[in-house]
Amino acid sequence: MCKGLASLPSTCLERAKEFKARLGIFLQKTEFSHHGSSNKADKLRPTQEEALKWKESFEKLLESKHGLCAFRAFLVSEFSEENIAFYLACEDYRNTKSTAKLEAKAKKIYEEYIKSDAPREVNIDHETRQITKDNLEHPTLASFDLAQNKIYTLMEKDSYQRFLRSSLYQDLTTKPSNTKLHT
Repeated sequence: MCKGLASLPSTCLERAKEFKARLGIFLQKTEFSHHGSSNKADKLRPTQEEALKWKESFEKLLESKHGLCAFRAFLVSEFSEENIAFYLACEDYRNTKSTAKLEAKAKKIYEEYIKSDAPREVNIDHETRQITKDNLEHPTLASFDLAQNKIYTLMEKDSYQRFLRSSLYQDLTTKPSNTKLHT
């Protein structure tokens, strides 16, 4: 293991290994998948057409189950998976029906992502952090909107653009070559 990785907390390394394993299955190319046979790898891997749609917009990427999985794996490889995790936690929070659960969920999100030195702290400016903290004195479904929008914009303008140029995405959008010789 390289010296840089050895200094990371073991939970980060475990999470990265887990996503790498998931991505390996996701990107698995089998001989059967190119000959019309239906197998588990075919169902886990998006079609080329689906992957090409992700380039249309960041929103299209996030709407796709496969797209979200691939983007999350990409963020793990860049050690910035907390951004999509925070975004999804906010989406879940916004869909909370029970006002009784709102405060507990808000506190959990704040402690995990917003608070200074949080275990999965997202990169937001001081003013946004303070506004979000103030919003949690009386939590509403919109308490995290400002912070979530900042992270969405950060991912859309930065991480999403790198994802589209990544070998991970390029592998999904290029037609597999059929190297099997037919006799």
